[in-house]
Amino acid sequence: MSEQLLSINGVKICTESFGDPADPALLLIMGAQASMVWWEDEFCQRLAAAGRFVIRYDNRDVGRSTVYELGQPAYTFEDMTDDAVGILDAYSIKQAHIVGMSMGGMLTQILALRHRERVLTVSLIATSNFAEGLPPMEEKVAQFFANSEEIDWSNDEAVIAFAVSKWKVLAGSKHPLDEDRIYELAKLEVERSSNMASINNHGVLTGDFSYLSRTAEIDVPALIIHGTEDPIIPYEHGVSLAAVISDSILLTLEGSGHEIHYGEWDKVIEAIINHTS
Repeated sequence: MSEQLLSINGVKICTESFGDPADPALLLIMGAQASMVWWEDEFCQRLAAAGRFVIRYDNRDVGRSTVYELGQPAYTFEDMTDDAVGILDAYSIKQAHIVGMSMGGMLTQILALRHRERVLTVSLIATSNFAEGLPPMEEKVAQFFANSEEIDWSNDEAVIAFAVSKWKVLAGSKHPLDEDRIYELAKLEVERSSNMASINNHGVLTGDFSYLSRTAEIDVPALIIHGTEDPIIPYEHGVSLAAVISDSILLTLEGSGHEIHYGEWDKVIEAIINHTS
């Protein structure tokens, strides 16, 4: 694997690659308030071992990428989508398979519409186009994030504890939460971060949300992966995406929450590899 800090669209974006550049490219886009470490090393390595050139990266305001003053992100969802294209350009990749988790899945949908010529397939994990009539997040999630305003973001241990608590709220019932594993990932995220408080900028982003009303126009093969116990983007959102996108497959993760639990990696990795073959 190889980490790089790239100059893209006037900002710095930190990327890391796994595998052989001659293999089909797989670009992983993580969700809001989360750096690329949540695409875990072994997960990326297993995709690469199956014959994919895997790239993960830090979105703006997380990890080692450019950060902004708290409350004033000078960019939009479209800018973040264009960052993904800039990464492909930097790696000299004409077309790639795109895998997006949560907010990363929103960006993946926008990418498939805004830069259709660069996208081979999309895999949409625990995400939505937030069509009218779909159920809202569970109250426990709204309450948890409302309390996050009390976090001392300059205190590393407090931030790590917050991350562990968050995953307790987002996890499903099928698999036990490995708190030690989550703690180590959260610790790594804090160690890599330029400014942990800036992750909150993802909550105030703006953009042209009309893209998400055009999901039915996505004309590349789509793999939809969604847990039945997702408390932040309920399972019905994944079902809706699969119904709206004509060339789609729905992989249901019974008992999973808003997560890619390592207990489901065999199933998820096999589905992604088959989908991108």
